[in-house]
Amino acid sequence: MISISDGLAGNGTIHDPSSKLKIKAIDLLKSRFKPSTGEVSFFVTSGNETLAFETMGYKRHRNLLILQMISRYCVYLGLFDAQIHATWPA
Repeated sequence: MISISDGLAGNGTIHDPSSKLKIKAIDLLKSRFKPSTGEVSFFVTSGNETLAFETMGYKRHRNLLILQMISRYCVYLGLFDAQIHATWPA
């Protein structure tokens, strides 16, 4: 499930009902991002878009699940050429 507040596609939340995992999306062109301790972060670049994704309530979920959720979110936004990075993209 994807929820986007105020029509801002870069600032939304992804929910996985079966694992209860939530991932927050942050548009780095419009917001600042400071990683939270104990959470997992990934970054996405696509054209001139740069997004950060951070888990909310991470409890040793598999990285594959997190990457699948981020990938689906990117497809939902139409970012078909998105690249997912484990570290801040240069």
